[in-house]
Amino acid sequence: MPIRRMKLILALVTLWLAPGASPAADPSATAPPSARRFNFENDIVPILNRYGCNASGCHGKAEGQNGFKLSVFGFDPAADHAALTQESRGRRIVPVVPDQSLLLSKASGKVPHGGGIRLARNSDDYRTLRDWIVAGLPFGSADDPRVVSITVEPREQQLAMRGRQPLRVIGTFSDGRKEDVTRHSRFQSNHEGLGTVDESGLVTAGESPGEVAIMATYMGAVDVFRAIIPRPEKIEPYPALAAHNFIDPLVWQKLRKLNIAPSDLATDAEFLRRVSLDVIGTLPTADEARAFLNDTRPDKRTRLVDSLLQRPEYADFWALKWADVLRVDRQALGHKRAYDYYRWIRDSFADNKPYDQFCRELLTAAGPVSDAPAASFFKAVNQPGAMASTLSQVLLGVRIECAQCHHHPFDRWSQTDYFGMTAFFTQVQFKNSSRGETLLASADAATTHPRTGQRVFAFPLGSEPAKENVAGDRRQQLAAWMTSPDNPWFATNFVNRMWAHFAGRGLVEPVDDLRLTNSPSNSELLDALARHFVSSKYNVHDLIRTITASRVYQLSATPNETNASDDRNFSRAYFKPLAAEVMLDAVCQTTGVPEKFSGVPAGYRAIQLWDSQVAHYFLKLFGRPTRVTACECERSVEPSVAQVLHVLNSPELHAKLTHEAGRIARLAGSGADDAALIDELYLTAYSRFPTDTERQTVAEYLKSLSNTRRRAAEDILWSLMNTPEFLFNH
Repeated sequence: MPIRRMKLILALVTLWLAPGASPAADPSATAPPSARRFNFENDIVPILNRYGCNASGCHGKAEGQNGFKLSVFGFDPAADHAALTQESRGRRIVPVVPDQSLLLSKASGKVPHGGGIRLARNSDDYRTLRDWIVAGLPFGSADDPRVVSITVEPREQQLAMRGRQPLRVIGTFSDGRKEDVTRHSRFQSNHEGLGTVDESGLVTAGESPGEVAIMATYMGAVDVFRAIIPRPEKIEPYPALAAHNFIDPLVWQKLRKLNIAPSDLATDAEFLRRVSLDVIGTLPTADEARAFLNDTRPDKRTRLVDSLLQRPEYADFWALKWADVLRVDRQALGHKRAYDYYRWIRDSFADNKPYDQFCRELLTAAGPVSDAPAASFFKAVNQPGAMASTLSQVLLGVRIECAQCHHHPFDRWSQTDYFGMTAFFTQVQFKNSSRGETLLASADAATTHPRTGQRVFAFPLGSEPAKENVAGDRRQQLAAWMTSPDNPWFATNFVNRMWAHFAGRGLVEPVDDLRLTNSPSNSELLDALARHFVSSKYNVHDLIRTITASRVYQLSATPNETNASDDRNFSRAYFKPLAAEVMLDAVCQTTGVPEKFSGVPAGYRAIQLWDSQVAHYFLKLFGRPTRVTACECERSVEPSVAQVLHVLNSPELHAKLTHEAGRIARLAGSGADDAALIDELYLTAYSRFPTDTERQTVAEYLKSLSNTRRRAAEDILWSLMNTPEFLFNH
């Protein structure tokens, strides 16, 4: 018996056995077939997207769901069409009795479905799926129109707190046709606290002032709606605000729109401690604090920054930060090679090497590794795809890794883009030579698209696919494109990372996720910083001087009545957790007892530890990364109960406080009076003199324990070190 007859008989028997399911009892079953010309990618995939059928939590996950697998977000329409119409003996679709198709009966709840009821039987989407089945399950033609862009309406809007705004999404097709695709679009907020969006595109503002971006995506095309949410109380008259450089007016302009006034200027003590931790990762000494606070020169803050940039701790601190994301990994590289790689990074910062030159040297490293330490990056990250995704994320702030398997869900990057970047690195290979291991770029392994089987040639992100590879080392082409002043991500990514470091959060968060659908909190400022960085010829010192000279950076962390809930618009300084290494060095410096690290010569400070594998409980507890990814998120800065308890109760910390060669022992034995002792402790821990109230409280405590003065001083310093003022940068 022909298979088609068996299918018909089975379908009719199933129909007869299913109560209340006869075609005559179902109005939709008697509806005339549509004459519509269907295209699977244009008409069916958007429905699967809209209801989450192909999401990673359902049939789009790696192993599928209950034997049924779809490509994530519909990136492979041909495979999805085959999965629906051909796999599982065709039982998912019953053309002769479409309503008995599992596609419809499960989605509508007619039979049990793990995903619940997704489609109402009287909905337009149900009818579209049914009509497509009746029409013969067409896949469509390559000549059919495709979506080329979408537009969200409105593009911008000012909303009151808790205000609402429905969005409309218009798709533009390759034949010029425009169509409302709101119903099948997906939406996402970049900050749930400022604004949420439901499945229909209805935006609801939160109860905090700021700017929220709502992403809309349809068939790989994206657009963004932005809402300004001001405080309801206007500030009249708005105060006149001083501007130290171009940064300040761009922030003041945004704050004025939001009805927020900035905090006052930070005190000299606050600025000293903040900028020292930010630039060199090191607390000022008591003598340095005293000298700065007593300095009466009007430009002393500028002078301070200039002096910090010349200190060896500057190179130590910034080499530590970049060793994390550039994967200085002793376990992967070996001791000598990892150390040489680290020294190349450190020397680059010590010499204030232009950032574009630093990146070109990294991207194009070649020859004996002993002569080109940056080549070790390609040893630590040893697969072409990983090289492409890591360098894109670190140097451009563009995440393409997920496009290895499917179209990026929130950006425009496709598998072709991913493998186009990968092709820049397929030449890289290491060979032994008379001068040791040598990096060569001479291999010519073809890069093949895993879905189409076609060869992909090297081409940069955002450009048209190449017809052939360029001659020679293709990384040279990549480096020229990446470090060009016209590159839309290169300078922007770096200044965003630097702003995040100094201001407490990036203009774009996460800092390594620059995309259209992740809008900056102040796009004008981000663009201005990038232009300034390019015009300075990528001078890192100049960028640091510019940021730290701004009044925005020098604002107090103390909030006022208008900005207490602002955590995105830089109306005040934000409290920043100290990195694990910085925290440990601060503890050692404050107590006057250095740390001895296992396998490391005496005298090394934590920020000088180039090897992230040096065993140390404190560093692990406070979030030191292991350097297995390029993500900034690998360094944990979230405070924990375990950290609090450690600072409160740690035997190691107590040993430093009570050490016979420690600061307290020296001060107690120096003959200094109580006033001098109190000043020294506060200058050491906080970089400031105590207030009158603090001085009186501490003096009374010392007096009450005059017979055990040293122990009393230990208690005082221990108390100072357990306060947020010590544990955070602010």
